[in-house]
Amino acid sequence: MLSIFILIGAYRYYARLAEKFGKVKWQLGLLAIGVYLGTQIVLGMSYGVYLASTDPNAANNMNYTGFSAANLVGWLISLLAVWGVYLLLEQKYSKENLKKPSIEIQKIGEASEDSQK
Repeated sequence: MLSIFILIGAYRYYARLAEKFGKVKWQLGLLAIGVYLGTQIVLGMSYGVYLASTDPNAANNMNYTGFSAANLVGWLISLLAVWGVYLLLEQKYSKENLKKPSIEIQKIGEASEDSQK
């Protein structure tokens, strides 16, 4: 249940980034969901392999309900992955905005105004 709330928050977080830089909201929202779920799958698989390698009967003793330390660590690492990708995209889009010709044209206009004063 907590994962659903995290997914909704990540989707909205990336949608705001898309709105800020004029990108398609749902595409970045799906990217956020993909990053979160991908991280969860990788962490779950690696934890499962670890358990299976240390205790062969671990699969029979699995309890899928409730909170565990592994769940909490997985959520934390997945949130950090979503946030890290967000920061990378924000930097990328900021650099793209700086390279747009309209900004350069505005700078030329400002430079000519400064030289006339």
